[in-house]
Amino acid sequence: MVAQLLGLPSLCLLASLFASPTNAVTNPVNIKYTGEVTYNDRKVYGVVGRAVILECGNELPDLYIWSFTKPGTQNIRAIVYDIKRGPRIQKLAQTLGDLNVISHSAAIGIGRLPLAAQGLYTCQAFFDRPEGIRAYYYFVQLTVRVPISKPYVVQIGGIPVEGLSLWLRCGLENGTGPINYMWQHENPNGDITDFAWSNSSMLNMTEVSRNHSGSFRCKARNPVNSVLSEPIWLNIFFSPDIPHIGVTPYSITERGFSALERQTVSLLCQTQSNPPSEYVWFYNSSQVYTGPQYTITKILRMHTGYYACLAKNIYLNTQHSSKKTISLTVYYAPDGMPTCSVEPALNYTSVRLLCSWPGGQPSASLQWTGGALGLMGQNEAQLEMTDKVTNNATLLLSGAQTSKNTLFKCLGSHPALNHTATCSAQTYTPPGEPACFAYATRNNKILMLSCTWNGGSPRALLWWEGPGGQGQPGVENSNILVLRYGTAHSGLPYTCHAKHPLLAQIKTCKLTLEAPVLMTQRSVVSVYEGSDVQLTCILRDNYLPSNEITWFNNHRQEVWDTSKKYLLQRAAAWANLTVREADEMHDSGQYWCSASNAVGGAEIPVTLRVMRYPMPPNVTLVMVMYSSGQRTEVEIEWQIEGENEDGSQEERRGFTGFILEQRWVAERPLRRVNNDSTERGKREESAERRKGSSAWLRFEMRDPETRAHILGSLAPTTKYQFRIRAVNHRTIGHPSVAKTPADPPFNQYPAVIGAAIGGMIFAALLTLLLLLLIIRNRNNNPRLHDLLFGRQNSQSRENINFPEDEVVEEGLEGGIDDHGLSATTGLPTMVLPRAASPSAPSPIAVTPLSATATPGQASGDDDQPVNVTISVMATGS
Repeated sequence: MVAQLLGLPSLCLLASLFASPTNAVTNPVNIKYTGEVTYNDRKVYGVVGRAVILECGNELPDLYIWSFTKPGTQNIRAIVYDIKRGPRIQKLAQTLGDLNVISHSAAIGIGRLPLAAQGLYTCQAFFDRPEGIRAYYYFVQLTVRVPISKPYVVQIGGIPVEGLSLWLRCGLENGTGPINYMWQHENPNGDITDFAWSNSSMLNMTEVSRNHSGSFRCKARNPVNSVLSEPIWLNIFFSPDIPHIGVTPYSITERGFSALERQTVSLLCQTQSNPPSEYVWFYNSSQVYTGPQYTITKILRMHTGYYACLAKNIYLNTQHSSKKTISLTVYYAPDGMPTCSVEPALNYTSVRLLCSWPGGQPSASLQWTGGALGLMGQNEAQLEMTDKVTNNATLLLSGAQTSKNTLFKCLGSHPALNHTATCSAQTYTPPGEPACFAYATRNNKILMLSCTWNGGSPRALLWWEGPGGQGQPGVENSNILVLRYGTAHSGLPYTCHAKHPLLAQIKTCKLTLEAPVLMTQRSVVSVYEGSDVQLTCILRDNYLPSNEITWFNNHRQEVWDTSKKYLLQRAAAWANLTVREADEMHDSGQYWCSASNAVGGAEIPVTLRVMRYPMPPNVTLVMVMYSSGQRTEVEIEWQIEGENEDGSQEERRGFTGFILEQRWVAERPLRRVNNDSTERGKREESAERRKGSSAWLRFEMRDPETRAHILGSLAPTTKYQFRIRAVNHRTIGHPSVAKTPADPPFNQYPAVIGAAIGGMIFAALLTLLLLLLIIRNRNNNPRLHDLLFGRQNSQSRENINFPEDEVVEEGLEGGIDDHGLSATTGLPTMVLPRAASPSAPSPIAVTPLSATATPGQASGDDDQPVNVTISVMATGS
């Protein structure tokens, strides 16, 4: 078997692979086989188009080879192998599906299985152990199954007829066996049942019946899946049964059916047949109509007779038919239904029951039943009277002996009806008690007193009785007494009487009419100006008839709901008037509340006193001054009259804030008025002053504790005046004396001192620059230099102690020797001043040099340069 699977070259390859790495090529090793080969057989099932995994043991071998044997052949072909260099997939594996090696194992996975992947797979696994090589053979038989495709149902044979046999076949395109078949039947009502189970795709139904009509489905199942087919409809043909005749309208007599004359009678013939049968109607053996429904419009009594229906199924080519015959009798009954009524009799002491059902042939039979008629004697219940001409039945009962709630029925029977026609009448007293109420027209010109006692059978009798002979004759159920304005009696009752046949006593209800009486909570109402105030008006009682309250303001004008000044709140017994933002001048005075009805009227005054708040104290401006020289803001301070320095007041007077007023004043020249000018001239001068001023602008301040304010956004070139007032709610006090803002005081000391210091610093800097300029240009203007600094002597030269104090003329490359001469030219140098401490003077050594002087030259000329030492005292500021 090994030679067959691997062959001799494979054995040599195994020997070389398991040898040591150093001797793998040069020194082949002969490996002895020390154990038996282990064999393992498995069966694996796969599905076309899906994936499957073929395993090769539980461990990863050192070497393995997968091979494939096609069913029906003995050829073994390698598809995958791994010789310690990673798996190698052969070309043959491409025909077996998407083959890949599972990582860290010798198992292979095949995706999207084709049918060609079915066969024997062999895995040869070798393990290198210390005791030798162990070999395992895994034989995996892969069976590839095909899922079942959607089945379909085919009917075999001709038209299905009841009593014959029928074959159905469940067809499939694909599917691996074994396959089981299940048949389902769905009747026309939608009920589904399992019809049959079989291993065969054929279904044989012997003696098909009409119950097999409906849809059939087959469900095919194999180990992979199960699929249900689409339904196929079976229409089973069968002959008609005995017909059934329905008569509309439906009524039965001893001889058959009956119908009312001049009604439409419909005869419907129905039977089960497939396809539907044809129907033929016969009247007294004569054919009158073809079709399932025979309708006779306005049937007459002459149409009485026998009606037969014949059902035939011509499609089946059979002579079998069915026939049904009925008898129809035409009657006519009275129109409609009997009517029952209850009436009072014998001056509302008895009750008359009336049942009427006129017409009909023959006449209908009427009879009263119900209550305690069977227990009443001859005196208690009168004899029932029946008039055959008018077809009425009357029953007279004593009201005192009749129960208050009794139901009586009138039974009416007629041969044209299969049931008894009835009507009912009930005797009962009206519920509750009689109700009386009064209402009047809008202008109270007419007053109507209404008395009702609804319900009851029969109805009660109502009538009015009033003072002075006023009254109204009796009327059933409801009675109204009409009184014109001024004819009603105030304080006297009006009585309504109610009488019912079932009651021995007469019931009454009364109305007492009265003129309205008004009340108010306060007849005088005081309020401060600007507040809302409510005036009340109340009816002392709920008078009859109904009353409507009307308010009139202090000008005797009626107040409406649409007014913005007033607010009306109404109810049945009161009406409130609210005056909004009361004003002393317009709202003070007397208001009137009025109410009236058809009997009389009344009114009541309410006085409203609108008071102003106390006058606030006077205010005095203490200071009005610009904040700066720009004159855009002004600071204002004021003081309350009588206020102490600590802010308290000796006599506290109410105020809620301040009003600051501002205006601009135009500066116009005013003509002078002589001393002997008249009063007229003074008035003209005052008017001329007012023309040059603008109106006062107001700024409201609601904090009564504030005593100062800063007002900005002023024009610098405009002259202003300011004054202030105290405010107590809506009362404004007297204005203070107007003042014009003053300019702030001028302080010149800082400006003078600053200017002096700046001038001194500028002069010092200018002098220092001038000295430096003269020193640097001493050769160009030596006389000016000598005039300021004098001649320089060699003996008076000052030594330079610090390197930073040394100034070397530009262009000289050498240094300076100990005698003050340049190291390159030998010329004397000039020493510039250096910074000194605040307490020590800074010497300045200036050495003027002649352009032609040489070292060692005798100095006999007056123009010879000399060393001059200038001491400058620098003080720190």
